Amino acid sequence: MARVAFDEMSGLEGSPAAIREAYSQLKTWLDATPPEHFHTRRSQAELLFRRIGITFAVYGDNESTERLIPFDIIPRVLTKPEWNFLERGLKQRVTAINAFLTDIYGAQECLKAGVIPADLVYRNAHYRMEMRAFRVPHDLYVHIAGIDIVRTGENDFFVLEDNARTPSGVSYMLENREVMLRLFPDLFSRHRVAPVENYPDALLATLRSLAPTTATRDPTVVLLTPGRYNSAFYEHSFLADKLGVELVEASDLFTKDDTVYMRTTEGPRRVDVVYRRLDDDFLDPLVFRPDSVLGVPGLMNAYERGTVTLANAVGTGISDDKAVYSYMPEIVRFFTGEEPILHNVPTYRCREKDAFAYVMDHLSELVVKEVNGSGGYGMLVGPHATKREIEEFGRRLRHAPDGFIAQPTLSLSTCPTFVASGVAPRHVDLRPFVLCGADEIRIVPGGLTRVALKEGSLVVNSSQGGGTKDTWVLDG
Repeated sequence: MARVAFDEMSGLEGSPAAIREAYSQLKTWLDATPPEHFHTRRSQAELLFRRIGITFAVYGDNESTERLIPFDIIPRVLTKPEWNFLERGLKQRVTAINAFLTDIYGAQECLKAGVIPADLVYRNAHYRMEMRAFRVPHDLYVHIAGIDIVRTGENDFFVLEDNARTPSGVSYMLENREVMLRLFPDLFSRHRVAPVENYPDALLATLRSLAPTTATRDPTVVLLTPGRYNSAFYEHSFLADKLGVELVEASDLFTKDDTVYMRTTEGPRRVDVVYRRLDDDFLDPLVFRPDSVLGVPGLMNAYERGTVTLANAVGTGISDDKAVYSYMPEIVRFFTGEEPILHNVPTYRCREKDAFAYVMDHLSELVVKEVNGSGGYGMLVGPHATKREIEEFGRRLRHAPDGFIAQPTLSLSTCPTFVASGVAPRHVDLRPFVLCGADEIRIVPGGLTRVALKEGSLVVNSSQGGGTKDTWVLDG
């Protein structure tokens, strides 16, 4: 029997229980608002997003190169105690991730202690031998992290994924709030909602704190983009504008004497911090892919000489790996000396014989993922898959078990969502954004709530038809 989902407004789905206190004002507003008002506001929201140009690209989609991410006009609400709990857990987890990365590229004490198998590190496609014994600025690898959180009960939160390479989505968090403020000022007046619009200031302060010791008091920060054909280019340009920094491509930068410079109309200008939205492989054709036209020749030499900081650091992708994720509880204990505040989803490592046998016998019940997968691609949701899909996935799994992990199918919490039939519960997750500077860890209250718009679906990724919501943390 399938477990009933926890509904964040009413408790258990379909139960007659009283509305949870955090949602009491929202429920009153929903009951008093005519359906045609929701239709009108949803159309206005879509028009605003189209005017703003907030789109994303879907690689391999022949029908359209740019899409709007569907936006749901009913906010998700979290209480301050709930957020305080999440914030503590996020800080602990990202602190452990940074310590883990510093260690595996340095002393490797966690490998010697058997906290994580050495072969899982050394054979990982995202482990960069170029970073061995190189001390990154301020001993911080991950400066911007997006940690995906799911909820299954009143007090049950789990980390689903760690995103430590180039996490995206924060522009949608900011624009969702801006649109909600425009369209529903009356609803905001009924709540004390913690602001998110200070995120650009927090991000800029974080990036400035990471500048090399040789930088001036006013370090130069740039945002390096692969260009307008990248799926997240809108976010790159949006963030550069909000931060007040230059949006640059490889052709705008060059290196001289192991220092990075930006071409300007007033001549070369030294660059101190590069917020790069470019994967490791393409950063520097002299070190990584020689055919890359997106990177800056000599960038890694400057990085190793300490004249420029890269955010995030090179080599962080290994902490995104889903097999490495399965060891995060042990990693947190080893590096912090504390029990994890935020727990992992129970995970079967298909590289292990007994786990593999169990997964093969229970494919119809489990979610199976590629260890290097992202965006909802390359995964099997057993309870929602056809017999043929399960058989085909089983063949893939037998061929390369090391490349997969499996997890139980969690009954993700639901939130009220405006759909064609009216207001109905839909499954959600949450991606808070954690900023790690040399001075402090900053987290803006809330994050990006993603919602599975199809009834019964658990897949919230925008590339798979999911949408987004504004996330309200009640301030008091």
